[in-house]
Amino acid sequence: MDEPAIRALLDSILAPWVRELALAPERTDEDTVTLRLPYSEALRHAGGVVCGQVFMAAADTAMVVAISHVLGGFKPMTTVSLNTSFMRPVKTGDVLVTAKVLRRGRNLVFGEIELRDAEGELAAHATTTYTLLG
Repeated sequence: MDEPAIRALLDSILAPWVRELALAPERTDEDTVTLRLPYSEALRHAGGVVCGQVFMAAADTAMVVAISHVLGGFKPMTTVSLNTSFMRPVKTGDVLVTAKVLRRGRNLVFGEIELRDAEGELAAHATTTYTLLG
């Protein structure tokens, strides 16, 4: 999928509150998609860091895009598991969210996501399993 196709996908499948994260395509590879999560004060909680929920939503979204990229377009799917480890807090700056499809089976897709802060440091890591629905 190219950048316009990814933008169209993000505009068409996301819940309105997820669209407000303003995720944007950064780059693609054969089995990988990187999205940019632009920094916003609205993403921070009372502790002054970006909320874990934001990272989990961005990770989940990036993996849906990566799976769609590998499949050549969006197919109905659902998240079976999303396991996230938070490695370091992010106070400011954009975050790059890189989702990689590790294995695609007949019905299940396994992947991993890295979220890196503006300095390129690993802020969060997630592993995922999705079921293809059709």
